[in-house]
Amino acid sequence: MSNISIIDNKILMAQARESLKGNWGLVTGTTVLFIIISGVVQCIPLLGGFIGFAINGPLSLGLATLYLSIIRNKEAKSSQLFDGFNRFGVSLGAYLLALLFCVLWALLLIVPGIIASLSYSMMYYIIADDRNIGPLEAISKSKAIMYGNKWKLACLNARFIGWSILCIFTLGIGFIWLLPYIATSNAKFYEEIISGDISTSPFTADIMLGNSVAEAS
Repeated sequence: MSNISIIDNKILMAQARESLKGNWGLVTGTTVLFIIISGVVQCIPLLGGFIGFAINGPLSLGLATLYLSIIRNKEAKSSQLFDGFNRFGVSLGAYLLALLFCVLWALLLIVPGIIASLSYSMMYYIIADDRNIGPLEAISKSKAIMYGNKWKLACLNARFIGWSILCIFTLGIGFIWLLPYIATSNAKFYEEIISGDISTSPFTADIMLGNSVAEAS
């Protein structure tokens, strides 16, 4: 069952920061590991591009698994980055199908391609949560739960544009911290639309109370 996201994006981002407390070393280290792997693979003569293309899906699934563990207060570790290789066929299939569909939509216009990418954006989280699901089913389920939620997710990610520009001025080093922040916020977004209104959680309630006091003052 899916839900329309009603929690303010600022609150989702605050929840993401709360989840990252005590986990920054883990997520920045995993991000660096991901960057190193991607860079080394691309340096392989002749086959680098193909291998990089093939491992994108499994690594993305591994990252989704890691960030779901973090936001759910479960044991999280860098080795989860490689968990996607245990489901290589499903993760690669989902990546290839989503890429194909996005390209086909983008051939019409850029905007349909962006909308398609938003529709499929939850597929790795879905695969991480369901060990029996197939790639096409994961894409279909992602489309279903993103119905009515695409604009809000786009607005959530747009909030990081300014930070991304600042990271460029750090020669890209800032992305080591920003990318985990974005990923955790997206995982929080996914958690909300699959489990209903989580605004009753103590952390969210505290933020809402603080906002109400600020507005009244």
